[in-house]
Amino acid sequence: MAQQIADRRDIDFVLYEQLDTEKLAKEKAFDGLDRKAFDMIITEARNFAVKELLPVYVDSDRIGVTLENGKVKVPESFHRPFKLLVEGEWTSMCEAPELGGQGLPHIIDRAVREYLSGACGALVAYAQMGHGTGKMIELYGTAEQKKLFINKLYDGIWGGTMVLTESNAGSDVGALTTSAHKNADGTYTITGDKIFITNGEHDLTENIIHPVLARVEGAPAGVRGISIFIVPKIWVNPDGTLGQPNDVVCTGIEEKTGIHGSATCSLAFGSKGQCRGLLLGQEGMGMKIMFKMMNEARQDVGFQGLFAASRAYLYAVNYARERRQGKELGSPKDAPAQVPIIRHPDVRRMLMWMKCYVEGLRSLIYYVESLFDRAHCSDDPAVKKACNDEAELLTPIIKSMGSDRGFDICVQAIQVYGGYGYIKEYPVEQLMRDTKIASLYEGTNGIQAMDLLGRKLGLNNGQVFMNMLGQMHAIIEKAKASEGLQAVATEFKTAVDRLGEVAMIMGTRAMSAEFKTAFAHASPFLNATGDVIMAWMLLWRAQVAATKLAKGAATKDGAFYKGQIKSAEFFINTILPVTLGSMNAIAKGSPAAIEIDEDAFGG
Repeated sequence: MAQQIADRRDIDFVLYEQLDTEKLAKEKAFDGLDRKAFDMIITEARNFAVKELLPVYVDSDRIGVTLENGKVKVPESFHRPFKLLVEGEWTSMCEAPELGGQGLPHIIDRAVREYLSGACGALVAYAQMGHGTGKMIELYGTAEQKKLFINKLYDGIWGGTMVLTESNAGSDVGALTTSAHKNADGTYTITGDKIFITNGEHDLTENIIHPVLARVEGAPAGVRGISIFIVPKIWVNPDGTLGQPNDVVCTGIEEKTGIHGSATCSLAFGSKGQCRGLLLGQEGMGMKIMFKMMNEARQDVGFQGLFAASRAYLYAVNYARERRQGKELGSPKDAPAQVPIIRHPDVRRMLMWMKCYVEGLRSLIYYVESLFDRAHCSDDPAVKKACNDEAELLTPIIKSMGSDRGFDICVQAIQVYGGYGYIKEYPVEQLMRDTKIASLYEGTNGIQAMDLLGRKLGLNNGQVFMNMLGQMHAIIEKAKASEGLQAVATEFKTAVDRLGEVAMIMGTRAMSAEFKTAFAHASPFLNATGDVIMAWMLLWRAQVAATKLAKGAATKDGAFYKGQIKSAEFFINTILPVTLGSMNAIAKGSPAAIEIDEDAFGG
């Protein structure tokens, strides 16, 4: 039977052979768990996703959400799987059981979510977005706030959002105009309009908890004056019961290119002067608190690109095996007139390109989850800091590369299908439309590039970046000692060394009078860094596979392991040379985009 949603063999390879996740079961933090438990949970998620979630993916697109009298309705087919999703306790698997979670490792949660979200991301997000809201309250809330909100958010009983954007401000959050007036009882009256609020209104949960950025009256301008407030759709009484509607009204939903089943709302807070909120943390801490949630969201957005790419690749490779068209090149005259298109060189090239990025992205995203697990299990502050710093460095890479390459893989899948890929009878065109948003929200990928260059490259005076290059060199040395990998390891070393040089050039330029030119090349620099990281992950995979083959891996796994080596060969010998050319252009640093007169753009 063809794989659906995600390749389980590849997931197991990353979990247990590349990242040795089984060792987490020996940690005190995960006492009582073992590989058998991990496998059972992932298998159950896979079965649930295929049976209950995947069948409503088309409804998500073709029925979508509707708005009537300020109320948003999701497709009727969403209600049963949503109820089962919540009842099955799939919503907050990493959190402590006493808070409504399962106490699982982050990396196992990611594998589970690759199936759940990969099957129908728009539906699953209604249940899981409350996790980020709950995490902010867990970290910064008062004891009373935690008691009122955390469990129901983590359990998926109540929905959650992230309320930042305003039409006049966009990504410039410091320009927001939503205001907060402090009341005598300690609550705040919230007034303002927000846009692009994912899941801001829907009929799946009895309440929705909005974390809202606003400026307290008299607070300074800009980001320093921003606070964050817990604003329930329905007011929550001190005993946890629901009170009156809280003057939060959905004034519109966006008609989008894709993810039609996800309600993207415009919300009016306090249009009748009766919207109340609870201050989270202290006044002026809004951006600090929100960025905790934002970093989690950015990793999830990169992951969104991966699970769409994984599905698109599996659809494409299975279609290529089944679709018969044209003669095989070099075949004799009496050969069959039509062969499966997977035998055509250009189709194989497209599939290899897709395969490399799907595998590289999966390894990268799971690797960062393993950093969170390592930090969670360690009592050493230095280890915790090192893990968190590396995750910080890799977050803009995951967000940007995951969303960009995820979309590109969906486009390539359409190309494999040919004309059939462009029609709605087949699923890849919906995947493409649904995935495009990922490069735009939670900070466009241009903002991710600025973050990498302006902040993350200089973490700990550049030591975090240099440590990452050191890890790449360690894999190079292991690969050089592996049969058949010496040549690709040497080619990869050239790219790693060049990346180190270009990073120095970019860092210096960003702090000079040519800083605008540096930031004009920030996106190419992020993409080049991402490609080198993809090659790192693929060479690491190949080294593990080569070791298995050298030890006489079972026949049934031979093709899989050899495929890992071919992925590394293809990427390092075919894609990385283009990346080297890009790095040379970045180093040269043409200022043309900065120097051109605005009138010269035409129009």
